[in-house]
Amino acid sequence: MRNGPGGQEAAQVPSPLDPDDPREWCVAAVTWLSRDQPEAALEAARQAVDRDPGAGSGADWGYRLASLAFERLGRDAEAVAAAEEAVRLAPGSWAARLRLGAALRRVPGRWRESRAQAARAVRYAPEESDTHVLAGDLALLRGEHRRAESAYRSALRRLDDHPGARINLGLTFLRWRRPRGHHDPAWPVDPRETGRARRAMEMWSRQIRVLLAASLAAVAAVAFGPGMATEARAGGGAMLAAVLAITLRQAHRIRLWPYVPGMLARDPWLGVSVSITLTTVAAYVAAVATLPPQAPPLAAGPAPGQAGEMWTVLAGLVLLNGAAVIALRVLVEAWRGRPVRALAEFTAVHQDRTARRDIDVALWLVVGRAWSVLAVVAGAALVLDQPGWGLAAMAVPPALVWVRERGGLSRCLPRVLVMDRWLKVALALLAVASLALGVAAAAAALGLPGMMSRWSLRLGAGALAGLVAVFAARSARAWWRGVPGPWRSSLVMCDSCGPRLPGDVSAPVGLDVRARQAFTHARGVVLAYADATGPRALAVGSVSSVGPGGELRLIAAADAWEAAERDPRVAVFVADPLERRYWAEVQGIAIGDAEAAVLRVTPKRVVVGEYPGRHQGRPRAG
Repeated sequence: MRNGPGGQEAAQVPSPLDPDDPREWCVAAVTWLSRDQPEAALEAARQAVDRDPGAGSGADWGYRLASLAFERLGRDAEAVAAAEEAVRLAPGSWAARLRLGAALRRVPGRWRESRAQAARAVRYAPEESDTHVLAGDLALLRGEHRRAESAYRSALRRLDDHPGARINLGLTFLRWRRPRGHHDPAWPVDPRETGRARRAMEMWSRQIRVLLAASLAAVAAVAFGPGMATEARAGGGAMLAAVLAITLRQAHRIRLWPYVPGMLARDPWLGVSVSITLTTVAAYVAAVATLPPQAPPLAAGPAPGQAGEMWTVLAGLVLLNGAAVIALRVLVEAWRGRPVRALAEFTAVHQDRTARRDIDVALWLVVGRAWSVLAVVAGAALVLDQPGWGLAAMAVPPALVWVRERGGLSRCLPRVLVMDRWLKVALALLAVASLALGVAAAAAALGLPGMMSRWSLRLGAGALAGLVAVFAARSARAWWRGVPGPWRSSLVMCDSCGPRLPGDVSAPVGLDVRARQAFTHARGVVLAYADATGPRALAVGSVSSVGPGGELRLIAAADAWEAAERDPRVAVFVADPLERRYWAEVQGIAIGDAEAAVLRVTPKRVVVGEYPGRHQGRPRAG
């Protein structure tokens, strides 16, 4: 463990006051990690491990810190190896289980192992917030929003200002899915392989729909222009050979056919894309087969009959399916989830950069909802020629004020608007559109000149059209610069965000001199645990051995082993074997070691106290 990343010499770390103390090197590693310098932290962790190879002073701490440093350097395989060594040295350490679960999460195909380690961490330390956050993150990555919400709420009951729990809980309210939503992390396949299959299906869908739209336009031009309908049908039919060639070429690139149904189920829009392509092919075949002898109604005035109307529908499906899917997706994405509740969680930790990014995206979703409501109102007023519909638009500004209050935006809205000036313009256009539509309705109700009502309606519709242009410009700018855009896919999880270090860097609990002496020499050791009948205490006799790091090894009866399997949280009590003036209690995690035939108890909390004298007893009544 001497070389740094890329084979280069690792960063130099100042020696602690006692360079032979591995715990001081671990403290130095934690300091470097808090300063976001993983190279220096890795070297400090290596120094700790090299000075304590046998876990004499809690070497699992050094391996845990090395694992986190490897992870931040993008060396996931080495992060897993270091975390596995930490678990081997301290199998009852919740922090080691948490570290291993976090490291395994980043390795393709090992999601189930990660979830198992996270479950162990929660079981060993349910009072720790980070164990619940990891369980919630794993559920969220798989799209299990209810389970993730429950885990994050459990974390927040233990630490109310945990940034990861707050931000990711907000994502559950938005029904967030990660960018590679087609891939189930529980699948034992590399997500890059399913990604290739997804790109092949997307490319097939795009090429087929564009090809058929261009082909049908050419067929219609030949049939309705020179009047060569027979030749146009023949040419349109020949184009199906190109469709077959594209299909075979893209199908050859998909090597994970057993996973395709699951991919389509997990990614609804991928399923819609494939379904609309198949529908487009069927509509194209029907449109070419039923090509009318003259132009359809939309192009040549009066309808020639029912057949012409049907052909118009088929042609519209082939030519306009792309625009229809885009519009449908924008509306569905805007109305999915509960953005106000999500904003309340994001704004609670608005100091975090990730939270501010998600606040911006959530506000754009709110803008999309408000725009869709105003668009329906304006459309109804214009199409039906009834400006009174505009009264409904006056509900939008109060709704936005309500969003501001319930979403906690009063704390951070100015900062967000400075960060995204396009959002400020969009909100202003919403206000203008609402006011204009309301004025149109009021003018009609009061009997004012019709010109005022018509111009107000046009102003409202123009403001809504301007908002579409603003959204398009903001999106194009984000795409061009490679920065987060105003769309749902720009939402991100909080993964080790903020200055707070994760709980898996915490120092292991050791035994002080008195506790170690008591457990080493005492013959009256009591093991307390819980079984199906309730709390129990079992006389162990003595501790088989006390590890250098404080681990207790007990020889216990079979019922204690069974109880530890049900609930590994135990307490071990011992009295001062010499003068019996003090007692020691170790609360920890008991793991059965079948090979050594002992229960290994990893300390979580150590309490040492003196026995009360007569003067310290509870006073009697009277």
